Amino acid sequence: MSRRTLALFAATLVSIIYGVTFTIAKDVMPKFVLPFGFITMRVGGSVILFWLVAIFGPKEKIEIGDFPRIIAAAFFGVALNMLSFFKGLSYTSPIMGAVLMVTTPMIVLVLSAFIIKERMKKRIVFGLLLGLAGTITLILYGKSVANAPNASLGNLLVFTNAFSYGIYLVIVKKLMDKYNAFTFVKWIYTFGFIMVLPFGWNEFQAIQWAIIPMDILWKIGFVVVFSTFITYLFNLLSMRELSPTTIAVFVYLQPFFATVFAMGLGKDELTWVKIISAVLIFTGVYLVTKKTSKKGTVISD
Repeated sequence: MSRRTLALFAATLVSIIYGVTFTIAKDVMPKFVLPFGFITMRVGGSVILFWLVAIFGPKEKIEIGDFPRIIAAAFFGVALNMLSFFKGLSYTSPIMGAVLMVTTPMIVLVLSAFIIKERMKKRIVFGLLLGLAGTITLILYGKSVANAPNASLGNLLVFTNAFSYGIYLVIVKKLMDKYNAFTFVKWIYTFGFIMVLPFGWNEFQAIQWAIIPMDILWKIGFVVVFSTFITYLFNLLSMRELSPTTIAVFVYLQPFFATVFAMGLGKDELTWVKIISAVLIFTGVYLVTKKTSKKGTVISD
């Protein structure tokens, strides 16, 4: 198995974890843990895990001149990304929030073209559009856009989340080209934790641990370990072989895997619309993730 295939597998696994997280996180918030308190737990727990893992990782020294980029990655990839998303979902409907979230690959494509001069190939653009069409169809079908107390503000915040994550993917790519992921990810989360702490400390203190059932504690642990620590680490490792645009397109798979997980729990059912949406999504991901030969022919790994 090639390194690129392993990177694609890791990116797919990230999408599966995020897809499962939508259902699991709903059981935790807001009944047992408020959103910003949950973010504080996620980031704080991941800081501890990243520093522990770094003990066994390669020993590299980060140049002082790279810390501004690391701080920027912490702001866009951790603080602004998580805070705006959770706050935005409290104002708008989950459906509109999900639709806006999948604009990330388009944002990354444009940012990559301007910032790191990534070429906007027709095949990639077409694949992104196919994936976007399939994802929006999957999210919107049979759903309601009700329960949105301040949809305009919520939609703006969720779009801010998508935009900030797009910037993060582009920023962190240059760090991946220079350092091992274990070298700098602990610093990204350390600075990110400092940034989110003022917003989430009061909600974290308000958690009543004594009344939280054991199954909810396991779900909190899943979000901290898998949905945060593992996903960010796998995304960074994937970036060593894949472009920011390729990484971003896997966002399209998250609603698909969320639907599959819901069907497995008996909370959803298979329909022709879901099947057609899945075909569009996987076709789009295929077009974006395939390499091309020097002559421009699409090839397999």
